Amino acid sequence: MTSRALRVAMHGAGGRMGRAIVRAIAEDGKLALVAAIDREDGEAIGQDAGELAGVGALGVTVSADRALATKADVVIDFSSPHATAAMARACAAARTPMVIGTTGLDGEANAAIGALAKEAAVVVAPNTGIGVNVLFHLAAEAARLLGPAFDAEIVEMHHKKKVDAPSGTAIRLAERVADAKGLGPESFVHGRSGQVGARPEREIGIVALRGGDVIGDHTLVLAGPGERIELTHRAHDRSLFATGALRAARWVASAGRAGRFDMGDVLGLR
Repeated sequence: MTSRALRVAMHGAGGRMGRAIVRAIAEDGKLALVAAIDREDGEAIGQDAGELAGVGALGVTVSADRALATKADVVIDFSSPHATAAMARACAAARTPMVIGTTGLDGEANAAIGALAKEAAVVVAPNTGIGVNVLFHLAAEAARLLGPAFDAEIVEMHHKKKVDAPSGTAIRLAERVADAKGLGPESFVHGRSGQVGARPEREIGIVALRGGDVIGDHTLVLAGPGERIELTHRAHDRSLFATGALRAARWVASAGRAGRFDMGDVLGLR
């Protein structure tokens, strides 16, 4: 007896990541795309999601109707903060689990996610790549072992069309390092310019670079007396994010409990 395919709704189906995830779903024999949702004024509206993703017709038309998500076992969201908030509210009403890869989440989005987390499981991941989430784990451990004598600086680079800076991945990396050092977000310094004086010990620098078609590079520099360690992750293909998103979708659909989780939970990095 074969098990039923996991039914997935893609929110943000017209975007780069949305198309990559639709491709990955089409190539996976144990997943079924049942809804593809995008913004009302998007060029993807009315198109077949499979044709849009370059895998041929799947019989799923891209729509702006968020209610279609209630047909799914799980919703994968790569959209915008405002759209994420709206989808989270719809999923809370239907108790539908979500995987959220949208970055730059604001107060509205986080409030909606908090409400959803009381009704269903939700994975919030600024980066669904498996390798970069291992980087988060290694970064925290390195910062803890090296201690306050080593200063932490983060450099990230993305393509010139990315609209938020620094990246959600860089912020998450900074948060993990800060936790290991006993610091909070007030320690984050976003770039430096002018006569800023000597670097304080309790500070984490974050620099964002934009240019070309770079998918995503993130480096943590831990600089101490006479030596430094650099931990780097480079994304070469967006398919890696799709692979991680589908892994998260399977995990969250079977979590069996409500709550807010991240890729560390999905990968067992706890």
